[in-house]
Amino acid sequence: MLSDRTDPPPPDNPHAGGIIPMVVPPLPRENLRARNLPWRTVFTWLRAGWSDLWTNPVSSLLYGAGVFAGSLLVVLVLFQFRYEYALFPALAGFMVLGPLIANGLYEKSRRLETGERTDLAGMIFVKPRSGYQALFMGVMLLGLFLLWLRAAVLIYALFFGMVPFPGTDELIPMLFLTPTGWALLLTGSAVGALFAAFAFAISVFAVPMLLNERTDALSAMGISMAMVWANLPVMLVWGAIVMVLFALSVATAFIGLVIVFPMLGHATWHAYRAIRPDDRQEGDTERMFIRPAE
Repeated sequence: MLSDRTDPPPPDNPHAGGIIPMVVPPLPRENLRARNLPWRTVFTWLRAGWSDLWTNPVSSLLYGAGVFAGSLLVVLVLFQFRYEYALFPALAGFMVLGPLIANGLYEKSRRLETGERTDLAGMIFVKPRSGYQALFMGVMLLGLFLLWLRAAVLIYALFFGMVPFPGTDELIPMLFLTPTGWALLLTGSAVGALFAAFAFAISVFAVPMLLNERTDALSAMGISMAMVWANLPVMLVWGAIVMVLFALSVATAFIGLVIVFPMLGHATWHAYRAIRPDDRQEGDTERMFIRPAE
């Protein structure tokens, strides 16, 4: 019910006399996650990763050899059971699971910062500060990887129909010498780039964060994406370097992973330490979505 009062508005009413209050934009706020690092900083991370690799190198090289053996085994299994069509999606999906596989390398770099040394067993059996949340993170990344594999199969069926895979001998001519193959390559590359970019953003700092800090997986992924977005120029260069080095490793029949993968893993830890704010470096908690029970 409307009021019947006709009293004049109080003098402090900004709407008195029909005057519309002036609207001003909000004051700018400093982005606390922006470190304003030049793109050349990535070479500092690579040098630090190289140094960690050759500090007690046996454990890191054995770790890289394990990644090489696992990658080779996956390829052999795909050919043995005639799943060659999943080879290229599986190689692209390695970018999704890579940060998780490198967890032991982050642990070695973390211990080297504190003057400790670790052996291969300490790199394999890592105890993250976030506990089971690291396992939850792994399950989500694995789900994203399987989703990408399914998307790749659907893209193939979209362009070539429900026909059997022609085999690796005819794969190169089919992809590079036919208009349909070119269309498949462009579409698959675009979709794969979206998956890779999303996986990179949510995991590149989330996995080291779960190792070093007590938080939950969803918060770690959200903070990781925010950190990547706030430092986009340097992170774009870092992502490009990771892709180029991985492609070179594949070109050497995965042998390059013995050195490249440990170096990138150690360097990623130093990237995390450089971009994560200093007041959070010692394990102070930060949660965006979930507060785990104490």
